[in-house]
Amino acid sequence: MSATLLHGFPPAVDHRATVLILGSFPSVQSLANHQYYGNPRNAFWPITGELFGFDADAPYDVRLRALQSHGVALWDVLHKCRRIGSADSAIDPKSLVANDFGELFASYPAIARVYFNGAKACELYRRLVEQRDTDRIDFQRLPSTSPAHAVRPGAKLAAWRAIS
Repeated sequence: MSATLLHGFPPAVDHRATVLILGSFPSVQSLANHQYYGNPRNAFWPITGELFGFDADAPYDVRLRALQSHGVALWDVLHKCRRIGSADSAIDPKSLVANDFGELFASYPAIARVYFNGAKACELYRRLVEQRDTDRIDFQRLPSTSPAHAVRPGAKLAAWRAIS
């Protein structure tokens, strides 16, 4: 694969974090917008807005602060990878570099619950991240908020209620 090596975002986290939501890697639109879940068709912001009572159409920094005020942090499993397009299936498996979760969990020890935004994030984490010293953390996979993951109306929101 001749795609450019892409770099993800730093974690959106502060000292109040008790919950971490992990995606796989930002979409093309997210990277271009420099925003987590920057594709307006992604259900992430409408779902979390509903769960935590904020306007999903508010400016990005307002939405991030709203999540953080509820103890929710965002990050992705991958720090770097090569991918053409936005599909998880297009990620070059030879290019995967995971984020440093040991450092994150050491720096933010109140994180006790990790939710994977979809199957790919869960699979990548389990395959690439060493899970030492994480006995205190509960891990759960949720349905992807991606527009590519089609489920019946309301099913994603119902499953995502686990984070609130």
